[in-house]
Amino acid sequence: MTSSSDRSPAVSVEVPKTYEIRTYGCQMNVHDSERLSGLLEDAGYVRAPGGSDGEADVVVFNTCAVRENADNKLYGNLGRLAPMKTARPGMQIAVGGCLAQKDRDTIVKKAPWVDVVFGTHNIGKLPVLLERARVQEEAQIEIAESLEAFPSTLPTRRESAYAAWVSISVGCNNTCTFCIVPALRGKEKDRRPGDILAEIEALVGEGVSEITLLGQNVNAYGSDIGDREAFSKLLRACGKIEGLERVRFTSPHPRDFTDDVIAAMAETPNVMPQLHMPLQSGSDTILKAMRRSYRQERFLGIIEKVRAAIPHAAISTDIIVGFPGETEEDFEQTMHTVREARFANAFTFQYSKRPGTPAAEMENQIPKEVVQARYERLVALQEEISWEENKKQVGRTLEVMVAEGEGRKDGATHRLSGRAPDNRLVHFTKPAEEVRPGDVVTVEITYAAPHHLLAEGPTHAVRRTRAGDAWERRTTAAAAKPAGVLLGLPKIGVPEPLPAADVPACGTH
Repeated sequence: MTSSSDRSPAVSVEVPKTYEIRTYGCQMNVHDSERLSGLLEDAGYVRAPGGSDGEADVVVFNTCAVRENADNKLYGNLGRLAPMKTARPGMQIAVGGCLAQKDRDTIVKKAPWVDVVFGTHNIGKLPVLLERARVQEEAQIEIAESLEAFPSTLPTRRESAYAAWVSISVGCNNTCTFCIVPALRGKEKDRRPGDILAEIEALVGEGVSEITLLGQNVNAYGSDIGDREAFSKLLRACGKIEGLERVRFTSPHPRDFTDDVIAAMAETPNVMPQLHMPLQSGSDTILKAMRRSYRQERFLGIIEKVRAAIPHAAISTDIIVGFPGETEEDFEQTMHTVREARFANAFTFQYSKRPGTPAAEMENQIPKEVVQARYERLVALQEEISWEENKKQVGRTLEVMVAEGEGRKDGATHRLSGRAPDNRLVHFTKPAEEVRPGDVVTVEITYAAPHHLLAEGPTHAVRRTRAGDAWERRTTAAAAKPAGVLLGLPKIGVPEPLPAADVPACGTH
């Protein structure tokens, strides 16, 4: 018989706290959320399982302030979490991002159960603020007025092993009358080219094969460091990085889209034939009221030059319908521009009044029913053009980088999905041999829909890549350790190429 003295002492195992991040808004917010994930995991938290819906120990809202319903969406979600937090006293709620930068103390007044409010300039403080709120048992509100450290220095949990964001600048120097983002993100600040290229090279060393250069006005890069051709030089330098197969960037501004950038795109093989160029309006009168520095002729001239240099380029855009004072004639000028530009796709938005912007105080706000009718006409026109442009792809043989999670019906259709060089979404027949996200397949397009292409025949070729190897390593590691592993330094985010968003991108300035 074993005596009590022979028994092993009980071992206390501390269960890690879980976290969940809910992201609203643009690519910059997605990028920031990956940094927030990295910070929390660095501090010992683990990601909550998918679909936890507020059951995590820490719930973080990374907010957007671009659209009018941003406030309602946030406070509605916070209200839904209130009873959950009452039932679980240790639970913490944090609110960051542009809406937090704008509203500051208001958030805690409206939702006193929030533990932490932090801004766009000090996301690195989240773990410290959470611990301080726990110890002091009171809400912590910390909003920095300017950038404390470039976000690239922070740890990041990337969502992809094969594609990544690389932030080249933060902030925006534009003063568009409809946009509050520059006031919340601050003036433009550029990273040094050497730091950017070192980050890209490190990512390629980890297996990343596609990067997207990110900035709220990405092609204005260089204004802060005094080099007007810095962006085109950066594109060309990316072309010299061995193993980097695809380079994209978002979002540029027509004002800064110079001929040297077009030449760099055309002459650098790994810069993809894709351009996202925000239009906002085709009316010169409305563009002036928006405080946009170009006019319709200048915009269409850029499109013409890009198509001359890169014939197969797919061009997308952002358009706002119903800006204050927009007449039927103004709207027809937008429709005319869309017909002339023949965008592959367009992200269209109904004008949303934002307090703190000059446009919110303008006269002649357009009635909702008028805006809705115009919006529907524009969407119908763009759908028609998108379909016609996609039909031109039928019969082409394309290299498609296999994606993870982009084909919602892939399981039922026995297909896989990926992105063509011009960023069009392609669904293709699953080949007999194993294909991993990050690998590249060669397929022939057999059918076109307005928002995707199909390759229904056999796959011509499968190229296994270092990016696919990286995905396989990460997947194996995740299976062994469900919490996930940070993926080395320097750490940055991952793009979903131009996802359909519910708000205009911060970069649409």
